[in-house]
Amino acid sequence: MLGAASSTVIDSILFRDAFGTAAMREVFSDRALIDRYVEVEVALAQAEAKVGVIPKEAAAEIAARADASKFDLDKLREETDLVGYPILPVVHQLAKQCGEAGRYVHWGATTQDIMDTAVVLQMRAALDLIGADIAALRGILAGLAQKHRDTAMAGRTHLQQALPITFGYKAAIWLAMFDRHAARLAELKPRVLVGEFAGAAGTLASLGDKGFAVQEALCAELKLGVPVSTWHVARDGFAEAINFLALLTGSLGKIALDIMIMASTEFAEVYEPFVKGRGASSTMPQKRNPISSELMLAASKAVRQHAGLMLDAMVQDFERATGPWHAEWIAIPESFVLTAGALHQAKFALGGLIVDDKRMAQNLGMSNGLIVAEAVMMQMAPFIGRQRAHDVVYAACRVVNERGGTLAAVLAADPEVTKHFDKAAVTRMTDPANYSGLAPQMVDRVIASAKR
Repeated sequence: MLGAASSTVIDSILFRDAFGTAAMREVFSDRALIDRYVEVEVALAQAEAKVGVIPKEAAAEIAARADASKFDLDKLREETDLVGYPILPVVHQLAKQCGEAGRYVHWGATTQDIMDTAVVLQMRAALDLIGADIAALRGILAGLAQKHRDTAMAGRTHLQQALPITFGYKAAIWLAMFDRHAARLAELKPRVLVGEFAGAAGTLASLGDKGFAVQEALCAELKLGVPVSTWHVARDGFAEAINFLALLTGSLGKIALDIMIMASTEFAEVYEPFVKGRGASSTMPQKRNPISSELMLAASKAVRQHAGLMLDAMVQDFERATGPWHAEWIAIPESFVLTAGALHQAKFALGGLIVDDKRMAQNLGMSNGLIVAEAVMMQMAPFIGRQRAHDVVYAACRVVNERGGTLAAVLAADPEVTKHFDKAAVTRMTDPANYSGLAPQMVDRVIASAKR
């Protein structure tokens, strides 16, 4: 059975589409990685031919005959297991394919040059996928924010009702995070998408005075930035990329947690899109579990762990690392696949999010007006002073808590209040929908703040 031997959620036939996407798995597949190794080796030969390091005929022959699809993968695996790295086994098969020109394969390079540059190529493709998903999600969030600009609901702090907000305001806060993530992505690309070619100890010694020329020509062939210095053991670029994914999935985790709590039976304010059977319980027919949000939250926790691993892997020894480099081989592919999966789930959950504005209004009114105690106090303050207004409203709140009724009714029975406010004014200032502050205007400001 296809994938029957898989042991992680990344490539499991059961879980791979819950925690990743086919497009991102393909970017980091074994076959794609080997293709990138060969792509770098061919580009190196072409670059060296351009600057006169190897014969042009040899480079042309290497480019014409190199074919990763014809590699013996079993032999490649066995030799990689023996050597500890895949590049020497790749070079063996590539050199054999290229005949006489094979002697010029991998000229002046070291294993890490090829592997690092191949990973940069993978990251370029992966970041393009991430960027497209961010753009799509920003569009979805902008739509939610605009549609629900004025949809009143309870704002909550410490899981308690605090002050009224609008659902559009909440969505706009989510959107602003992803606007910033889009900016971060654009900013990090020039730092991360840089080629690596520096030779055994990073000094380009084997190429004499042609080293910089080959390095620049190779990066030009691959359309990558040229490094100002060797980065074999300077891993801030890769660490930045994965920590960016941790920020991205952290935002998704925050959104997921909000949705899950708001979808709980007691809140019942939003729901993930209905798909027959999705989120069903094996024992409780009434259940409709927020599956996409659960997967988003799980992915955010896993990518956060990998971000820490990448920071740890920055501590490398001298001019060529031992174990820290190898840790990246684990963290980078998994982080990108998990992030792609989380973004996919977010597009589904938010793209069809069901918003129950009537239940939001009902929940907003459940405190019997106490949620706008601050509003009442501030409107009374100009007439009786802030401290006295605080004491009057505080006493009214205690009456509501202890005897029931509404804040409006208690205040309307207080002569100190009715001296300055008629019943209509009391009703108006105790209506939570009238105390959302600048929440709607903040939606407008977020929408206007970025092109999307």
